[in-house]
Amino acid sequence: MPFDFKELPIPGLLLVESRLFKDGRGFFMELFKLPDFEAAGIKGPFVQDNLSLSRKNVLRGLHYQVEPAAQGKLVTCLRGKVFDVAVDLRKGSPTFGRWFGTELFPGKMLYIPEGFAHGFLTLSEEALVFYKVTGSPYSPEHDRSLKWNDPQIGIEWPLDGEPILSEKDRNAPSLSEAEINFRWREQ
Repeated sequence: MPFDFKELPIPGLLLVESRLFKDGRGFFMELFKLPDFEAAGIKGPFVQDNLSLSRKNVLRGLHYQVEPAAQGKLVTCLRGKVFDVAVDLRKGSPTFGRWFGTELFPGKMLYIPEGFAHGFLTLSEEALVFYKVTGSPYSPEHDRSLKWNDPQIGIEWPLDGEPILSEKDRNAPSLSEAEINFRWREQ
C-alpha cells in the first residue's frame, strides 16, 4: 500500500503519508486511491478540489461550513511547507475546542472530517496547497470562520512575524461567539 494512515489524538483526524518514488528525474507519488482511503475509514465522495498559492506568513483560516453543508477535507501541500491546523467543533465531543497542528509538505496529508474548522500558515517562501472536499461544495451562505488567535483555543502558530490575513479572517468571531451546529457522533 502506498499510504500510511495514522490516527491522531483527536478522534476522526488522520495523518496520511504517501510513499514517494524518487529517482534522478524527481519523484512520483499517489495523492488518492479510493480503495485505500475507504479502508482507512475516510468517507466520500469527494465533491470539490481546491488549490491555493500563498506566500510566507499568509494565514488562511480557521474556516468551516455549518450543516447542512458541512465539509470534510483531505489537505496536502504540493510545493513548499505549511503548518496545518484542525479544531474540533463537534458539540459533545470529548475534544471539543481542541486543536491539532502538523507541518504538511509533499507526501504528507491531513484528513479532517466534517465538524472541524481548518486553517494553515505558510512556512516557506511560497506554498501550493491542494485539498479535496467531501460533503457539500462551497456554499457562501454556510461559510463560517473562527478567530485564528482565539485564546480559548490556544493554537501555537509557528509565526515568523505578523501573519498576513484576509479581512474575513481578521474579523472572525471567537469560539464562544461562533455559529456551530455540529454534534459529536461516536466514531
